[in-house]
Amino acid sequence: MVRTEMISGRLCLISFMTFLAVICIRVASGSPPHIVLVMADDQGWGQTGYYGHPILKTPHLDAMAASGLRFDRFYAGAPVCSPTRASVLTGRANDRTGVLSHGYALRRQEITLPAILAKAGYRTGHFGKWHLNALRGPGVPILKSDDHNPGEFGFQSWLSVTNFFDRDPILSRLGEFEEFDGDSSEVVVDQALAFLKQNAKQSPTFTVIWYGTPHSPFKAADADMAGFEGLDEISRNHYGELVAMDRSIGTLRKGLRELGIADQTMLWFCSDNGGLPKIKPSTVGGLRGNKGTIYEGGLRVPAILEWPEVLKKSRVTGYPASVLDILPTVLEIANVPYPDTKRPLDGISLVPLLNGEIETRRKPIPFRHTGRAAWIDNNMKLLSNNMQKGSFALYDLAEDSAEQNDLAKKKPETFQKMRQQLLNWSRGVDASGKGKDYPTGKIDVGEPEPRFWTDVEEYRPYFDGWQKRWEYSSRLMKRKK
Repeated sequence: MVRTEMISGRLCLISFMTFLAVICIRVASGSPPHIVLVMADDQGWGQTGYYGHPILKTPHLDAMAASGLRFDRFYAGAPVCSPTRASVLTGRANDRTGVLSHGYALRRQEITLPAILAKAGYRTGHFGKWHLNALRGPGVPILKSDDHNPGEFGFQSWLSVTNFFDRDPILSRLGEFEEFDGDSSEVVVDQALAFLKQNAKQSPTFTVIWYGTPHSPFKAADADMAGFEGLDEISRNHYGELVAMDRSIGTLRKGLRELGIADQTMLWFCSDNGGLPKIKPSTVGGLRGNKGTIYEGGLRVPAILEWPEVLKKSRVTGYPASVLDILPTVLEIANVPYPDTKRPLDGISLVPLLNGEIETRRKPIPFRHTGRAAWIDNNMKLLSNNMQKGSFALYDLAEDSAEQNDLAKKKPETFQKMRQQLLNWSRGVDASGKGKDYPTGKIDVGEPEPRFWTDVEEYRPYFDGWQKRWEYSSRLMKRKK
């Protein structure tokens, strides 16, 4: 009885402290904050100046880290892009949402963060890569008739492209195609700032900027490749793209200040998955694996949260956090409830972390992707490259961030406990994947299967005009074969 009362008391204390943390944030803000989510495309954990990259300089990300909260253990939702994007918008593991891998469609039955915030009075805008409408291949402007365009998921304004995009892009503004000149990162930041200028004085805003950088193929301006002359052509262009992306971060931060909303804006930067292989110098900062793997190099990404009005002092945290935490964090700060209390979320609110360091995460971070899985419980990580065969490994990330020493036999109790937790969670994901979370208990008909845009009849009229565009020509040639 005494033990139960002690546990109950501790839970009450934790709840009370969380309540105080939220109150402090709301008092500081005075009104709902502006939210800006920025995500790189394939930037590895090691590809920042603040982590001591040997040749890449990222002065604007460094400045952001020096004034905000730098996450040293921040995780994507999966080791490839579309699943992570689904997790950002829903707070749910990708396999729950129908986004099993890259190029899968987000189910329209999912509840998304922009849709929730739009109903709460936010103006919502998406700028850049989408990749949640089941179209593969180099990014093309999204059709107005596409029933999985960003507007279907709560974005009132959107200037978007199906997938990765590079210099001088063609983008779609609410279904109308527009051509732009310049680096793709700078194009979408300029357009996002125009959206903020138009809306931020009248209402709180939720702005998503999803870069196409530094995803392949790579094409950087000559000036941005200065200093990388010793690299191969692919690596030189790859790092040149990151130089331009970093510069666009500086433009964004300056633009927020010029609009007079920087202090009241939560600006959150991360990447969508781990770094690429074959790029020199390495993209993952000594971690094991790359994009596409469930080792740290495929899942751990750079991340920074800047919010001057609330984060008065810069801080570096080793607290494990994830893109799954973005939705519950933003909703708690905006004082907006999640509309379906029965639907499972996989993230937690990071509001208490904004007010001070937390030693222990109370809920593990889950991953499941194409038959593989991982389960991160603070410093311990359980990993399986083949769940069907039942093979698992256990790593202590505090002592072994390179994941070289399997502790499954040395820590059998921890291993068995985490393995059972992962399997139990995975069964729940299976149920979600079959539509059991939805009011009807099943998946609506009409969800598209992944396909290339060259197989979509509505794009056919554009093929002749796009033959000369470098980013589309190879894809169109493959179609002819």
